[in-house]
Amino acid sequence: MVVDEAARVQFQTLLAQHWGIVLKVAYSYGRSAEDRDDLAQEIALQLWRSFPRYDASRKFSTWMYRVALNVAISDWRRHGKQAPALVSIDGDEAIQLIAPPMPEQDERIAALNRLIAELDPLNRALLLLYLEERPYREIAEILGISETNVATKLNRLKQRIRQGIVVYTTVATTEKQLVEKGEN
Repeated sequence: MVVDEAARVQFQTLLAQHWGIVLKVAYSYGRSAEDRDDLAQEIALQLWRSFPRYDASRKFSTWMYRVALNVAISDWRRHGKQAPALVSIDGDEAIQLIAPPMPEQDERIAALNRLIAELDPLNRALLLLYLEERPYREIAEILGISETNVATKLNRLKQRIRQGIVVYTTVATTEKQLVEKGEN
């Protein structure tokens, strides 16, 4: 692959500006810290290999997400479909809570984390892009599905998550009550 110096500098600049996308995707699909680091490197390498085919008339971040998610999903399929470790997708930049969460919030957050870990790659990518407040049009372009399909899948995903949180929190509450009864 022959790339001139200007293209190399342009790629490095764009990659640095949008490196957070690589990290978010790697953290969403990696199973361990080492897997996440390897996946981030693999994504960066594939972005570099694909850069000569990047159409500058389109948003770089949209193209970058598409490449990154394709690499992550391929890696997920190649290395087994184990759920990733539950970690913050923002790494060290996680938001610090001012007030400690209420116990019921902890249960709901734990339930949400379990539900996200159980999602298939497409739905995990869909949720990641939705939580980033990407427009439906851009999500559709990144995932290669129609805007209508994005809306339908998101509605189903939201409903599934709502129901799952109710089930997980009900089970957790029941288990807690059984433990408390056993202690008395």
